[in-house]
Order: sequence, then C-alpha cells, then structure tokens
Amino acid sequence: MLSQAIQDYLKTIYKLEENGAVSTTAIAKELNISGASVTGMLKRLATMKLVDYNSYKGVKLTNEGRKVALEIIRHHRLLELYLKEALGYPLEKVHDEACRLEHVISKDFIERIEEILGNPEYDPHGHPIPTTEGDIELTDEKPLVNFKSGDVVVIRRLSDHDPDMLSYFEKMKLLPNTIMRIIDKAPFNGPITTFYNGESQIIGNEIAKNIFVEPYQEKED
Repeated sequence: MLSQAIQDYLKTIYKLEENGAVSTTAIAKELNISGASVTGMLKRLATMKLVDYNSYKGVKLTNEGRKVALEIIRHHRLLELYLKEALGYPLEKVHDEACRLEHVISKDFIERIEEILGNPEYDPHGHPIPTTEGDIELTDEKPLVNFKSGDVVVIRRLSDHDPDMLSYFEKMKLLPNTIMRIIDKAPFNGPITTFYNGESQIIGNEIAKNIFVEPYQEKED
C-alpha cells in the first residue's frame, strides 16, 4: 500500500503533465511545499519506478505510476459523485471531502459505490471517471469565451479549483449537460449574455473561462 503522500504526488503529476514533463517548481506550487522536499520525493519515486525523473528535464509518470494515479482519481471522482448525488453535499464541498476519503477506502467499497450510482462516466463537475482498467476518456471541450453570438452549446465540464466559483455555478444552475444559446458577447472581454433553462442570464468573462462547452447537436430520432 503506497502512502498518501506518494499517491498525492502521482495524482498531482498526472494533473500537470498534460503538456509534457512537469517541473519541480510546478509540483511545489501545486502542493504548497518546498522545492527541496519535492526533489527528495521525486528521487524516491524514481527508485520505485513510478516516475522518470531528470533534474533538468522534469518528471513524467511511468506506466505503473500512471496506473496508480488513475486509480486514485477514479476513487476521488466516484466519491465526489456519491457525496453529491447520494448524500446531498453542495458542489463546492465534495472535492475536499473526497480528498480525505480517497486514500482509505477499499476496492470493494468503491465498486459498491459505482454499482449504486449506475456505473457513471462523469463526476459532478463533468470530468470523466477512469475505468477499473485504467482507461480514461479524452475530452476536447473549449471555454465558453471561445464561442460567438448565436452559437448553441452544451456544458460538459466545470473548473473545480475554486470552491466559491463552484458555489456560484450551482446557484446559477450552470451545471454539466445544460444547453445554452449565446445571445451576445460584449467587446473587450466583457460579459456574455446567454439563454438557458428558460431564462436570460449574463455571465462574466472570468466565469465563462471556467465553463467548458461543446457545440450542441440535437439527437436524431
């Protein structure tokens, strides 16, 4: 059983390595710890063959490291959905609670949660849930600010880094699978006027950067 610290490192590297090798500085900033502590842990992870680490080029997960990271992410996202759907937690509180639980639950427990939830594909923020085999859906949504007046889009994913913003999303019913039409975009990074859930709503530019959408296409009968 890997320690919680090791699991957190692997999850963090997975999160950051989308654009290539991850720097020590980026990991230290994400985990709010010193660069020296990160360097020591990366050397340890390298000896465990969970990462490929070069002090000049950064760090990447090995196949085994990626497998562990995805298992923790799977636990986390299933827990978030269970907390939201079964226990009624508000959206802004599920992340921290899931972080506390993700390292200690058993395989049987997480499989039971998955069964109760009906084998879901996405967490409450719209992020894909890895499978038991370690596969994860690749997504290609774009921020709402990238679209133009007249476009009809569907919300697929919400940024989950800011609890206050998540509370706002929930209050405004800006949730995954919501269909909206862009009525108008003010110039110079101004607000966006939208229509969804039967009402016209103005969404600030900063909020719109954290709502990830794709063009809406009606399903054919």
